[in-house]
Amino acid sequence: MKYPITRPVVQLYRPAATLKVRPKTAGNYVQQCNYVYAEAHGLGLVMDIFIPEHTPNGLGIVDVISGGWFADRVQLNEHIGLGVFDVLCAHGYTVFALSPGSVTKFTGLDMVRHVQEGIRHIKARAAHFNIDPDRLGLTGASAGAHIAALAALEVKPARPQSRDPFRHHDTRVNAVGLFFPPTDLLDFGGVPFDFIELEGASLGHLLFENGLHGHTPHEIEERMAQLSPARKAIAEPPPFLLIHGDADPIVPVSQSHTLARALRAAHGSAELIIKPGGGHPWPDIRTEIELLADWFDQKLINAANHQA
Repeated sequence: MKYPITRPVVQLYRPAATLKVRPKTAGNYVQQCNYVYAEAHGLGLVMDIFIPEHTPNGLGIVDVISGGWFADRVQLNEHIGLGVFDVLCAHGYTVFALSPGSVTKFTGLDMVRHVQEGIRHIKARAAHFNIDPDRLGLTGASAGAHIAALAALEVKPARPQSRDPFRHHDTRVNAVGLFFPPTDLLDFGGVPFDFIELEGASLGHLLFENGLHGHTPHEIEERMAQLSPARKAIAEPPPFLLIHGDADPIVPVSQSHTLARALRAAHGSAELIIKPGGGHPWPDIRTEIELLADWFDQKLINAANHQA
């Protein structure tokens, strides 16, 4: 049995004490740890790259790693243990497990920008990664799904004349598959936003660097809408697959229904899989991860072959 690299460097602050568990994995990939894709305030923003050992298909999937808007190796290990990388790499995808930063240091808007810059970096270095920059998938779970949805629905255009080579690429992706995403912070199952507790997150700091203090109700509501994928002015959205348990105790299943309706209203494609009795996540979620990989095959491989 192979094991992932759970501690490539010393883990400072939260959550070093919980890094003793080694998630099980088939290990059908080569894992490159802590690849720096951008810098913010002198801090390196990193991703782990999972490269399939057998029959790579030349395509990439970006997996936004975040739980409760914390991005750390514990969250990455959860994705490993649930089988995300085993399944996607078995299908031939190179997976970029991207950390957008944590709410202790960055706001939600910061995290969205980090994901977009990560996408640009991956496209700029596509030849190095042996992937097609024009067929890129995006995924995430919970807070990671929230940030991924926002990044996908607000595409930053390419700037061919820029001196920065990464700006030569836009941030568009071709398919988005998400697990139990928060999508409407203004209507979160009837619970006022400032009372929501999601996996210990400081949601005020998700909105503003200094939290809610000093901000008017109008400013708070405006920022909540800005960070709600279902309330974005959506134009030409990529196809979405949303997977959600109907017994989720943290993110109500209505959040996926709300985003699906918004995408369809914008003439986009939104498929919705509801897991009966599914929580956040559920024990046999690998079944749905397999469905996600099959869906990416349809959208990124089969669709391209059909167009050709």
